[in-house]
Amino acid sequence: MATIKEVARQAKVSVGTVSNVVSGSAPVSPKLRERVLKAISHLDYQPNHVARSLKVRQTRMLGMVVSDITNPFFPQMVRGAEDAALSHNYLLVTINTDDHLEREKQILSVLRTRRVDGILLVMSPNDGDVTHIRNTIAAGIPVVCLDRLPPSLSVDSVATDNVKGAEMCVRHLISMGHLHIGIITGSVKLQTASDRLKGYENALTEAGVPIDRNLIREGDFRLEAGYRLSKGLLLSAKRPSALFATNALMGLGAVKATEELGLRCPQDVAIAMFDDLPIAEALRPHLTAVAQPAYSIGFQGAELLIGRIEGSVNGKKPITIRLEPELRVRESSLGSASPARLFETGVPAQG
Repeated sequence: MATIKEVARQAKVSVGTVSNVVSGSAPVSPKLRERVLKAISHLDYQPNHVARSLKVRQTRMLGMVVSDITNPFFPQMVRGAEDAALSHNYLLVTINTDDHLEREKQILSVLRTRRVDGILLVMSPNDGDVTHIRNTIAAGIPVVCLDRLPPSLSVDSVATDNVKGAEMCVRHLISMGHLHIGIITGSVKLQTASDRLKGYENALTEAGVPIDRNLIREGDFRLEAGYRLSKGLLLSAKRPSALFATNALMGLGAVKATEELGLRCPQDVAIAMFDDLPIAEALRPHLTAVAQPAYSIGFQGAELLIGRIEGSVNGKKPITIRLEPELRVRESSLGSASPARLFETGVPAQG
């Protein structure tokens, strides 16, 4: 196995220069950097990061904890965080909690044991239990929360303005003539779901539309819940003329329920959702959605975390970054709701 001295000899530089190239701890001229990288490749040199981490108390490894990696929103966020991490010579390790709080606690404990330098966290639903996050921060490991935020904990965070995004979407549905709008949402224990529900209520109140609690259905941010809750609303005595799903997976569940009941979208029921999908314009009808800058959330979150680790971001006051959502109007919500359909009962006969 090649040593750092052999790399230095091959590249005709000092051992310190090789170390700086490997660690990124100090600038190296492009010419010398290229010579060192060629020598590393030629000799197949593998730096001993474990030994280095014990010496400098830094592993150059970040942990990223996400709630559901099968949700199309999160891979783009991971990609953004990974790009930012690699640009600073950090390795990003991503772990999935499947929305289980106990698993989240276990993962944070393991990441502390593995001596990661910092953690990007998408929280699982809980009743305000943030002791494991406090303990992680107290252990000297900075945490940046992404997308989902703990209401009872002051911590760095990057997220979309969820209230504003929901307001934009529901205002659009109202402008199309919909006054009987159902909402299917994830657990309101999550600030994300709570904020999107608040945006829904704000838009209705602003338009002078009474809030009907029968039109609010809570589950989790999964396709199955979106299907089940939408079907319940569409089979209710006063069927809503429009559905607002608070994430993309629930939106797909709403589409499934609509098709199964033989309803046309948007003629019988309009659908709009939070989160845009790469395939939104490939589906029929094309789905109206509030687009979140998922990549930017991950990228800016990692940049903020690395800033905390390396000291370029100082101060005890938490940094809060809120990014702007964008409403993308497509076929699924276009076409005005006629007065006769606003309180239509039942579903069309199938056959």
